[in-house]
Amino acid sequence: MSQALSSTQKTGLAAWAALTVLQVSWYALYPPVSIPTWVALALTVPPLLLPLLSLPNVKRALLWVGILALFYFCHGVSEAWSSSGDRWLAAIEIVLTLLLIGTLGAGVRRRR
Repeated sequence: MSQALSSTQKTGLAAWAALTVLQVSWYALYPPVSIPTWVALALTVPPLLLPLLSLPNVKRALLWVGILALFYFCHGVSEAWSSSGDRWLAAIEIVLTLLLIGTLGAGVRRRR
């Protein structure tokens, strides 16, 4: 029997979906110069799709995405620092990753 999703879990799932869409649109708007676009997409999108395997357990899927979000956070910070044209996409990536990590922290309950 499945339980209803909490608002925290819904927020985490929405941030996950938005982060996935952001990766695809980022390389559509600003194709990389040094590598082919398909390589950039192959490196950034599939890791975000892996937690779909554990989606029946939303908590576990969000845990995996939260762990992966740390890498995307680092990517966003480095792009915000070094690139001027796509800095706004990097800021969105940083916000989404912080939202994902925040939903993980909000979903944890202390044991008594």
